[in-house]
Amino acid sequence: MLGLMQDHPLLISSLLEFAEHHHGDGQIVSRRVEGDIHRYTWADVARRARQVANALDADGAAFSDRIATLAWNGYRHLEMYYGVSGSGRVLHTINPRLHPDQIAWIANHAEDSMLAFDLSFLPLVQAVHARCPNVRKWIALCDADKLPQDSGVPNLVSYEAWMGQQSTDYTWPTFDENSASSMCYTSGTTGNPKAALYSHRSSVLHAYAAALPDVMCLSARDSVLPVVPMFHVNAWGIPYSAAMVGCKLVFPGPALDGKSVYELIESEKVSFAAGVPTVWQMMLGHMKPGGLRFSTLKRTVIGGSACPPAMIRAFQDDYGVEVLHAWGMTEMSPLGTLCTLKNKHMEMSPEDRLAIRLKQGRAIFGVDMKIVDGDGQELPWDGKAYGDLHVKGPWVVREYFKGEGGDPLVNGWFPTGDVATIDADGFLQITDRSKDVIKSGGEWISSIDIENIAVAHPGIAMAACIGVHHPKWDERPILVAVKRPGAEVTREELLKFYEGKTAKWQIPDDIVFADAIPLGATGKILKTKLRETLKDYKLPGL
Repeated sequence: MLGLMQDHPLLISSLLEFAEHHHGDGQIVSRRVEGDIHRYTWADVARRARQVANALDADGAAFSDRIATLAWNGYRHLEMYYGVSGSGRVLHTINPRLHPDQIAWIANHAEDSMLAFDLSFLPLVQAVHARCPNVRKWIALCDADKLPQDSGVPNLVSYEAWMGQQSTDYTWPTFDENSASSMCYTSGTTGNPKAALYSHRSSVLHAYAAALPDVMCLSARDSVLPVVPMFHVNAWGIPYSAAMVGCKLVFPGPALDGKSVYELIESEKVSFAAGVPTVWQMMLGHMKPGGLRFSTLKRTVIGGSACPPAMIRAFQDDYGVEVLHAWGMTEMSPLGTLCTLKNKHMEMSPEDRLAIRLKQGRAIFGVDMKIVDGDGQELPWDGKAYGDLHVKGPWVVREYFKGEGGDPLVNGWFPTGDVATIDADGFLQITDRSKDVIKSGGEWISSIDIENIAVAHPGIAMAACIGVHHPKWDERPILVAVKRPGAEVTREELLKFYEGKTAKWQIPDDIVFADAIPLGATGKILKTKLRETLKDYKLPGL
């Protein structure tokens, strides 16, 4: 017997319709590429997204055509999110921090038919347009009078001229909720990037889960600042969850320096923010010298890479902001876990609670996970056994676009490439990426643990731990460290700092000081590049 409920597909357009009808006056605030602040409402987003859909129809864009963006977080990008996906096309957000060769390869692999871009990225478009024969129209996200003359880019139009003349009347089509809605290429795989192809169903379910009280706890009372880019796994789904609850959205545009982000938080009364550790490091670095405080910020989700304990302490102890440590990946849309405490943790001492908060958290509804050994046998949830992390769920990838890389699943589970422990309460702790874990004398050393200790030193701004060959122990850890401006830290001093904080055999064999550590397109440390740079390095005494 089937249930007797109405059958309505879960479509992204329904999120925007809800926001328009029930939260139409909710604010959307954007710092534009031009430098000024733009303000309008969810009702305006809906009206202009319908114009985008009409413009796509007028251009003959077919159902499931890939429409690409190279854009910062802003109101026009939000309109593309809904106008493209809501009308049945596939939004393809491209990371502008990639090399032009990679961008051209990705656009061709996706078979993008149109590409919209912020003027900041005109040089990128000029570098790749001749190598993207499938892109028949290039759309500069600007007013008509700002359209660059003699750009050398054929079929270039301004966004406002392209969509502004279209009707605001449009009926969002109804179609199978399993239809593709958006596409995002991975940055963490070897070889060419692979594309995760999200569906309307997976995106709406993910938006529901992300907004839950034990996840991001979003509501119409929040003012939300997604510093995480809209080109990075759809800004962790926040543009969808925000419409679902009707909250105020604040977009930072290209100004991601500490001063600009802090001033936007204060001026727009932001209560919730989300971003990677490097962004918050810059902001805290701006705040401390001037004795600045937050007046409205209550919570921040930190993900993308492990959050250093010192950063969690600074947010919570110095500024009264709750840090929600998160873990996920492109193949998971991206949320997998988020660290919110259970009731029994509230009676713990502050230090014991911090130990919980340092973990990546517990699975949110919709995600199942397990850890397995080298033979694929499931390991216990005791907080001690560590193994390869596997996941499954309705917003976890089944296969990559065009079947790249073959079948990624193992008995229906997706292997994440992370090594982790899970405790009895279900709290996940990532100990390393499987490719970064250091095997020394038959024992594993977590590079993340080594890095976290280093950045807790007041003179160290950033650190990366890698393994180097050792004739007896197979591998030994070394630390590449960047000093804070004006700090004087010696090799011996930093090595001594490890004493009592980890086992002696886990202390790095050497410290290499550097002016900078290479970061990837999403702000993660590029350990592959570090290994290449240090390929001729020899451990002391060998």
